[in-house]
Amino acid sequence: MILAGDIGGTNTRLALFAGTADRLEVVAMEVYPSPAHKGLEEIALKFRAQHAEPADAAAFGIAGPVRNGRCETPNLPWIVDESAVSAALGIRPVKLINDLEANAHGIHVLEEKDFSTLAEGSGEAQGNRVLISAGTGLGEAGLLADSGDYRPYASEGGHADFAPRNETEIELLRYLLKQFDHVSFERVLSGPGLFNIYKFLRDTGRASESGSLAEELAKRDPSAVISTHALDGSSELCVQALNQFVSIYGAEAGNLALKGMATGGVFLGGGIAPKILPKLREPVFLEAFRAKGRVSKILQAIPVRVILNDKTALLGAGRVAMMAAGLR
Repeated sequence: MILAGDIGGTNTRLALFAGTADRLEVVAMEVYPSPAHKGLEEIALKFRAQHAEPADAAAFGIAGPVRNGRCETPNLPWIVDESAVSAALGIRPVKLINDLEANAHGIHVLEEKDFSTLAEGSGEAQGNRVLISAGTGLGEAGLLADSGDYRPYASEGGHADFAPRNETEIELLRYLLKQFDHVSFERVLSGPGLFNIYKFLRDTGRASESGSLAEELAKRDPSAVISTHALDGSSELCVQALNQFVSIYGAEAGNLALKGMATGGVFLGGGIAPKILPKLREPVFLEAFRAKGRVSKILQAIPVRVILNDKTALLGAGRVAMMAAGLR
């Protein structure tokens, strides 16, 4: 039995798993609102009060850079240390890993039904893989091909500089530089990023915002509102915003594929991709993904798949915990 967690800026999922690293069986699972708690220890102790079964190890995927078992989360006012969590829970070992590294481990235990294919790629696609996930933030990770298996590794590529490709995106960068000292890809490829794109298009007069839409944006999650009105075509401004978002998403996915030489495949994770799947199936995403000049043919041969299972990071953390406990 192991304890696993997926700690995001919005929600924290915790679960007890039995089985082995490659065959995880859910024993108990709970979801908690992350901002409503002071830290991971508080949530984990609440979970253990509900589910006190003995655990042989624990692992947590967390949205943020992990160094020496410690993370200062960029989207929460938390400092998480694996030794402190271990002491609080009385569980050893405890592993703290980046949430995208956990996602990458999770891919290993998913089934075909957990994916939707955007591009088949080459029929004999082999080699490294990469993962890019837009949600509350933007995460990126790699899976290094190694003797028929894959070794996941974390990155903080979502915080790399946003690279505009055309005059509109140059204007978008200038617009955002008035608000932020550093404009990363996360500032445009995330839930808040979609809203940033929307406001840029609105404020530069590219389309108008209705009063009812402005009222709806003030009451609900802006990214969800924009996506809904874009997908049903009820707002030209929202359609433009989502089209721009998807184009940038495709371009950065292509950038990541080239940097990781991901001839084995590109995976889209996170909460946004499954919700905008109809838009991702339109030409704009793959056109941007493959528009890499002299090396475009490399991108044309790469499979691209969307991860549909929202528990992938939790499963990946479970896999890491099982391996830490020697339960392969």
